[in-house]
Amino acid sequence: MNEKKKEEVRGTFEFLKDWGDALTRWTERWIPDAFVIVIILSAVTYFLALIWGFKPEVGIGSRAYQSIQAWGKGFWELLAFGMQMCLIMMTGYILACSPPVRRLMDGICKWPNIEKPWQAIVTMALFSMIMAWLNWGLSLIASAMLALFIVRCNPKADYRLLVAAAYLGLGCTWHAGLSGSATLLVATPDNFLIKGKLLDAVIPVSQTIFHPFNIILTIVIVGAVTVLMALMHPKPEKTFVVKPELMDQLKLYEPPAKPTRWQSPSDWMNWWPGFNLIVFIGGFIWLVWHFSTKGLDLNLNVVNFAMLMLGILFHWRPWSFLMATVDAGKAVWGIVIQFPFYAGILGLFKFTLLSTAFTKAFVAISTPQTFPLFIYWYGGLLNYLVPSGGGQFAVEAPYIIPAAKQLGIGMGTTVVTFAWSDMM
Repeated sequence: MNEKKKEEVRGTFEFLKDWGDALTRWTERWIPDAFVIVIILSAVTYFLALIWGFKPEVGIGSRAYQSIQAWGKGFWELLAFGMQMCLIMMTGYILACSPPVRRLMDGICKWPNIEKPWQAIVTMALFSMIMAWLNWGLSLIASAMLALFIVRCNPKADYRLLVAAAYLGLGCTWHAGLSGSATLLVATPDNFLIKGKLLDAVIPVSQTIFHPFNIILTIVIVGAVTVLMALMHPKPEKTFVVKPELMDQLKLYEPPAKPTRWQSPSDWMNWWPGFNLIVFIGGFIWLVWHFSTKGLDLNLNVVNFAMLMLGILFHWRPWSFLMATVDAGKAVWGIVIQFPFYAGILGLFKFTLLSTAFTKAFVAISTPQTFPLFIYWYGGLLNYLVPSGGGQFAVEAPYIIPAAKQLGIGMGTTVVTFAWSDMM
């Protein structure tokens, strides 16, 4: 590519970056916190239930009362699912804070050539997307930590682009990977969709995560996005770098230091690695039994179990593991508070006729060929208001699954379509 062509391409990406900056400023000015959004969505869904959630002969007073009943009845329906989402984030966080993963990131940050800052962006992008495919909770924390490692090793890299690359995993690969909320939920026995008669049986990961379409699309997206990120790195004079005096202020999680002497028997027990090793060996034996008898049977519980065992092993000592857990707990409060409200919205769909009305609407405007496209765009737009992939699936599932059944579309296709819409 000649220099003139390179300048044209770079100019195009400069425009896209400026447009993205403007969109970010607009979002920060007008879009409130996710908790406020879920309250607004609850109110909107409540009024939709008043309009379309009942037969015509039901009076407005009865509609208002029964809608409140439906909201309250559904409020605690996602407790198990919410706990599973918390554990995905916490176990990923715990693993990212472990000494072996920190050493891995310390090594990776030295791979890029310091004189070629675009290599740092490529490294960050690939790391983020691969980690997110493995586990989104791990990517969320490990990618942010690697970005700080890279800043220290590659001070010429554009910090804005580096941060954007660190979060690519959450926008490009996580819901197509091994910890996708929707794909693992439908593979989990006795999930709320089966209990609510929306699904007749579990949908194995062979029809979702490991379906050839999903795998090929993931590879294409990772390759294309990585190339684009490399091309977007600005010229040296336009590069935003972190000032040297600010480098020391970039904080990383620091694991607790092992005491030089024990103050009491409890101190010794808190730091004895044997406890961690015993738990890991037991967990490893169970995982070997599970996969040897059930094949590649991945679901939310199995993934969380495996990640928890790895976190316990990698931290090696109970106190190191516990301190990482305390820090990880600060990251899950949003899930704890918001998921009951998502469940309340689910209740408004489930315990009124609102889900039936939405199902009929989707069937009316769709064909078997266009339904996935409608779901993709609808889910992508809704994701702007419902940032939780699991919470969004709980809101959408009551009507997109029945609509898919009526149109003769496979459940695996429907779930994969939703998963990609959530990353739109």
